[in-house]
Amino acid sequence: MSSNLDALYRRVIMDHYKKPRNRGVLEDGSHTINMNNPTCGDRIQLTFKVVDGVVEDARFEGEGCSISMSSASMMTQAIKGKKVDDALMLSKIFSDMMQGKEVEEDVDLGDIEALQGVSKFPARIKCATLAWKAMEKGLKEEEQK
Repeated sequence: MSSNLDALYRRVIMDHYKKPRNRGVLEDGSHTINMNNPTCGDRIQLTFKVVDGVVEDARFEGEGCSISMSSASMMTQAIKGKKVDDALMLSKIFSDMMQGKEVEEDVDLGDIEALQGVSKFPARIKCATLAWKAMEKGLKEEEQK
């Protein structure tokens, strides 16, 4: 990756960290998931509202490093308005990206693409995937209702 692209990605990550989207509590959420990463202390509470198989809203609370919190911000932004299956597919694509696998070119990841460089730092992958794992767990539980 070029240094200009690295710098852009760092700016996107820091923007989401300093001005997180969808941070807060969702009072009328249909599901709440709490997860933490015991290795580094990151923790997240994810609340979302699913109506007729669509993620109508998603919010998060928590504390952690810039990677963890910016990933949560990007994830909540990305899944709002998506069908549950599409949100879960996006999570699979994100997981593949974190493992260094190529992402299909026709998939628009938006700001999430800025986290691609994290795959080079194995110790930070759990930070980036914490919110996504919480989302997967919650949506799968929601589907079983």
